[in-house]
Amino acid sequence: MQAPTFEKSIAELKSVLDLCAPLANAVHEAGSRIQHSLLQGKKLLSCGNGGSAADALHLAEELVGRYKIERRALPGICLNADATALTCICNDYGYEHVFSRPVEALGSAGDVLVGFSTSGNSANIIAAFHAAAKRKITTILLGGRDGGQAKNCCDLAIIVPSDSTARIQEVHTLILHQWLELLDATNWDTLP
Repeated sequence: MQAPTFEKSIAELKSVLDLCAPLANAVHEAGSRIQHSLLQGKKLLSCGNGGSAADALHLAEELVGRYKIERRALPGICLNADATALTCICNDYGYEHVFSRPVEALGSAGDVLVGFSTSGNSANIIAAFHAAAKRKITTILLGGRDGGQAKNCCDLAIIVPSDSTARIQEVHTLILHQWLELLDATNWDTLP
């Protein structure tokens, strides 16, 4: 199999981006929910598997650090960042509980959980959404393909219309950067 050229990959991404225009309202709504939660002194939790784990980590670290401008540190916790917790939970409970246990331990009403899953069928993301619902935590799916089972387990699903994992993850990065733009433009002076 011959690798696609860079030009072909760009053309594929442009095609997917054109199909994503109808997602604008959902992206804005999710960003507003994240902003509102953080303005209330709550936190953002994120999680994903594989490349989506890197996306989840990217979102959380930009909150705690910064995106483009100097602003106060914001509470973002990536649930797949702690290798000791991951291996403990997987060993004692099974991989499907690797994110729901930290949601139970760290999540509280008013928080937001962002789950990244290109297929929408990751059992551990679905379990995390169920655990979050019990705690009145807003759940947002960044998914792809048809959204899988997870799209029915969350408060807001943003589904990238593509079957290509690479293109889905590239759009997920664009979306999380859009949320960070919104947070950079927010006045955080009201927080203690």
